[in-house]
Amino acid sequence: MQCPLLYRFRVIDRLPEKPSAAATRGTVVHAVLERLFDAPAAERTTERARGLVPGEWERLLASRPELAELFHDEDGAHDPALLAKWLGEAERLVERWFTLEDPTRLEPAERELYVETALESGPLLRGFIDRVDVAPTGDVRIVDYKTGKAPAPRFRSEALFQMTFYALVLWKLKGRVPRRLQLVYLGSGDVLTYDPVEEELRAVERKLRALWDAIVLATETGEWRPRPTKLCGWCDHQAVCPEFGGTPPPYPLPIVAQRDGRVATGEGEQGRMDSV
Repeated sequence: MQCPLLYRFRVIDRLPEKPSAAATRGTVVHAVLERLFDAPAAERTTERARGLVPGEWERLLASRPELAELFHDEDGAHDPALLAKWLGEAERLVERWFTLEDPTRLEPAERELYVETALESGPLLRGFIDRVDVAPTGDVRIVDYKTGKAPAPRFRSEALFQMTFYALVLWKLKGRVPRRLQLVYLGSGDVLTYDPVEEELRAVERKLRALWDAIVLATETGEWRPRPTKLCGWCDHQAVCPEFGGTPPPYPLPIVAQRDGRVATGEGEQGRMDSV
């Protein structure tokens, strides 16, 4: 949706991308907020949560050693001060969460819940939901943590699309429309909520089908067009993007002309759509 060419670079070409300090911090903070609920309610304190940050960083670093490069100085040497500053920023995000929600009053039904469902004659939808709360009435609340700032009102529909994606999948799996969608923005201290209805989720399903049709067509033709936005300044693939004077790598999938004048690839993309 944001940029078809970027989708190609990531999903088809699988071009490497540099690790991001902000994204890595988000991974650590998410892990802390998930693990905190392992403790009894009375022990879910700010101090305990803040103390989990270094351990979750070490756990992530053990699985992805290349992340250590985020905290090297210009000479390539490890910079303890840079790491300490980054860990402090993660701790402050965790602390802010306690001003937005009270973990001693929450008992999540699910944390980091993996969900997947297949649309009829369509792709497989799958994703990870940060937290699912279930009320005694059976009402479901989907909660997603964001370590950045809340978007301006005119951009909130993009953030809510991810949440309605999750709501659609849970509705398909459980047969009940989630009562509330909640986005918790730790960077700005905002909480955005939205209550979906069935017709909206049906509209999301139609949009996903149309999106998948566009992906299939682009896969068959090899035509993945860039969509320039302000986000281009943070893209790792400017060197191979036509918008910056670059040339994309050769298309890795064979394009074969069909009798009716259409084209098809020798191997198609897997019928899968992920939400991240």
